Amino acid sequence: MAKAKTPPVPAEMLPKHIAFIMDGNGRWAKKRGLPRTAGHVEGAKNFKKIVRYCKDIGIENITFYAFSTENWKRPDEEVSAIMNLMREYLVEVRKHITENTRFIVLGDKSAFSPDLKRGFDSIEADTVDFNDMTLNMAVNYGSRHEITGAVRELARQVQAGTLSPEDITEETISQALYTKDLPDVDLMIRPSGEFRISNFLLWQSAYAELYFCDTLWPDFSPKDLDEALIAYAKRNRRFGGV
Repeated sequence: MAKAKTPPVPAEMLPKHIAFIMDGNGRWAKKRGLPRTAGHVEGAKNFKKIVRYCKDIGIENITFYAFSTENWKRPDEEVSAIMNLMREYLVEVRKHITENTRFIVLGDKSAFSPDLKRGFDSIEADTVDFNDMTLNMAVNYGSRHEITGAVRELARQVQAGTLSPEDITEETISQALYTKDLPDVDLMIRPSGEFRISNFLLWQSAYAELYFCDTLWPDFSPKDLDEALIAYAKRNRRFGGV
């Protein structure tokens, strides 16, 4: 993948897969006396900036936690606003489909309205062979829900006689997850001052480096990402070794 900008660290020290927990939209709006929905609008704008920057510096895989299985509990107005932002983004992605970015949805799409589900399915199908960068959107996603679904699927295969319990490996489980086509997460970034991963990519982040900062998501800039990448490059990833 050709880089349009020079990354803050040598290319070989960049993570192959970055996961972002886009947190702080509501607090960003509250600080400014605005409704929470305004924070989501600004967060969506910033999401596009960060996607562009990641592509410009040569990040191969990026995953954004956009809407969790628990987020349905939020006020109807807020949920509706988030759904509309997803619709708008799908339209925008369609306009830029020539940029060779693959789009993958991670999550249970069955809960979405028919038009939104069709939009997700369509953009996934139309970009399946693109390989400059893979952009993953975790929507109606919860890691425990994902793992439970994978266990059920493997149990069905065992029951049907197509899989032996002795043949179940870590790779078998990985291939039953939404992320079966993706490498494990190298770097997980959570802005907003919170220090938790909120049921996000638990299996895939077994050896991920975690990076937290106080910046609220709408204000999270390429400079903030550079700082995260520099911190990541300085870490010694031992993967359980010495």
